[in-house]
Amino acid sequence: MFRSIREARAFADERAVKMVDLKFTDLAGRWHHVTIPTKLLDDSLLRDGVGFDASSVGLRPVKAGDMVLLPDLGTGFLDPFWELPTLSFMCSAFEADTKQPFSRDPRNIARRAEQVMRDLGIADEAMFGPEYEFYVFDSVAFENEVNGASYRVDSREADWQSAKGGHGHVIPRHGGYHVMPPKDQLYNLRSEMAVVLDELGVAVKYHHHEVGGPGQCEIETPLMTLTRAGDATQIVKYVTKMVAHRHQQTVTFMPKPLYGEAGNGMHFHQLLQKAGKNVFYDPAGYGMLGEVALSYIAGLLEHAPALLAITNPSTNSYRRLIPGFEAPVNAFFSLGNRSAAIRVPKYADQPETARMEFRPPDGTCNVYLALAAQLMAGLDGIRRKLDPRALGFGPFDTDVFKWTPEQRRDVKPLPSSLPEALAALERDHAFLLEGDVFDEGLIEDLVKHRAEEHHAVALRPHPYEVALYFDV
Repeated sequence: MFRSIREARAFADERAVKMVDLKFTDLAGRWHHVTIPTKLLDDSLLRDGVGFDASSVGLRPVKAGDMVLLPDLGTGFLDPFWELPTLSFMCSAFEADTKQPFSRDPRNIARRAEQVMRDLGIADEAMFGPEYEFYVFDSVAFENEVNGASYRVDSREADWQSAKGGHGHVIPRHGGYHVMPPKDQLYNLRSEMAVVLDELGVAVKYHHHEVGGPGQCEIETPLMTLTRAGDATQIVKYVTKMVAHRHQQTVTFMPKPLYGEAGNGMHFHQLLQKAGKNVFYDPAGYGMLGEVALSYIAGLLEHAPALLAITNPSTNSYRRLIPGFEAPVNAFFSLGNRSAAIRVPKYADQPETARMEFRPPDGTCNVYLALAAQLMAGLDGIRRKLDPRALGFGPFDTDVFKWTPEQRRDVKPLPSSLPEALAALERDHAFLLEGDVFDEGLIEDLVKHRAEEHHAVALRPHPYEVALYFDV
């Protein structure tokens, strides 16, 4: 939005901005913020930054927690949810003494991945188009005590509302895809979200009701450069949650908030460009994709078990990645097949649109790390000239779930649990270390943090276990 601090200051004066909000991302992918008066929006902000404790958000150990935030002026936007006029910037973390970029800051990692791609001469830009699936609920309640554990969500659209009486236009389970009003009761809410996103510079291709009957929605954006896609994702999460909050509703990107219903994914459409041209495109290739694209696909699929520890880093992720839904459980690619880990969209058949879509990820990922890891896996495939066909990754253009056990024997499964994915990352992460994009210590911290979450979940009695075993 701004090219200089002078432009930002002039805008702030013109709009009578009272506060400047500095937003940054922690290791788990959540946004944090610190707010300063507008009078501090000057050259010293770009020189000195604003200090913060990086140890409190998982970026540094306590003994070395002091860091500074420096705003990216190009990301500025007027925050539509504050009562006082507030100008927001996305920030990256820098060393407090040297002002050098902090190597483990998620945005800095995303930028380094882009630079590795450019240094290799493969492409100038990595273009990503995330799909955002989320549930809108009217209320949520949960408890985790020593003597009880429970959760309950409610949705005005759900079929369980039918017995209460009313208009009767509820959505059956798995029946929400593109439903019309009055069944779709969230169209105005989604449109408001789309308008706010557009005002903040995040274009929306479309929005619609998704398969999940009790309030599942999707917003899709056009392809963007890698770091910009990460920034846009943080804005989409913020806007959807805050718009819902305005209307006394709540949004979750949790992969599987409902038993037996569709889960929330975050699919990533992607292609590479060089000198403005799509290097994936080949009119004679499979799905309009050439050898560069196929090698990129092979890299993603070969490293998929390890990638899932970053793109699907929660215990809940693997309640979504189960057979019987559109979520992929096997590492193969296919043309138009939504059960494949990588789908080649049939409608993306033009020189500028030919691409592939990596379908396993979900919204619990740190989006900057997930984007960087996917790019590094694809680049590794290109550098090594991997062939997904020779490696047994397809293409399989039939329903693999209808295959016999003998036919499915050679199809490589994706991890079915978080410990499996974490073990794969421990074995296979050299591709992430290229160009110092990731480092060994960061990989260790990611594995440790997520393993602790797994153990915390595994140690707790599950409410369904009480129903199964209480009377033994």
